[in-house]
Amino acid sequence: MLNDKTVFAVIPARGGSKGIPKKNIVDLGGFPLIAFSIAAAKLSHNIDRVVVSTDSEEIAETAKKYGAEVPFLRPAEFAADASGDIDFIRHALKWFEEREGKTPDYLVHLRPTTPLRDPKLVDRAIEEMIKNEEATSLRSGHEIRESPYKLFGIENGFFVGLFPNDPRPEYYNLPRQSFPPVYQPDGYVDILKTEFILKTDRLHGDKILAFVSPDTGELDKIEDLDFIAHKLKSGNFEIYEFLRKNFSQ
Repeated sequence: MLNDKTVFAVIPARGGSKGIPKKNIVDLGGFPLIAFSIAAAKLSHNIDRVVVSTDSEEIAETAKKYGAEVPFLRPAEFAADASGDIDFIRHALKWFEEREGKTPDYLVHLRPTTPLRDPKLVDRAIEEMIKNEEATSLRSGHEIRESPYKLFGIENGFFVGLFPNDPRPEYYNLPRQSFPPVYQPDGYVDILKTEFILKTDRLHGDKILAFVSPDTGELDKIEDLDFIAHKLKSGNFEIYEFLRKNFSQ
């Protein structure tokens, strides 16, 4: 508990996955993918409970093995391909309210598909969010190399710049440094304010606190797995040491 605020990690893990079968428990460095997000949450000093939201009994048993709580199974209608994050978040908050009589102040949303986190950065994000009373949420994002100012659309078979009101002639040919940095939202860490969600039925709101994260890779396609596995082996990750020490295969 930080500043008398309760903070739960919530890790969503659907059983279905079209791109990678059983994606959330696919092997990464000798451990199921979801174990890395559980480890990051367990190593955080500011997270009070680690909860996995899944519709799969197999994932539930795996999550429990690595130290997470699975107090409920997510209904199938909230685990479909078209289901949004708001669906499983609503379900979790309703469960806590009905079964425990209260909800946490903050939810730390950790997607299993971004496994290589530093728990210290997760803690820092939580602290920044709690300090900023104006923020309706926090999202992580990493700086991307190519500015959208240098990209094109196509109209009638011709390339056109995406910013027609830019007064600079052929602005898209200017050096990259001529444009402001831009950031790609990623799954490193999101922090949601329960009070805001319950009042508005929205997740992030209009005051999204920016948290610049490292680009550690996200698992969307099967070829991403080799890239992330290489980063895992070539880096020094506290979460990996935690897993190897406490859950040797």
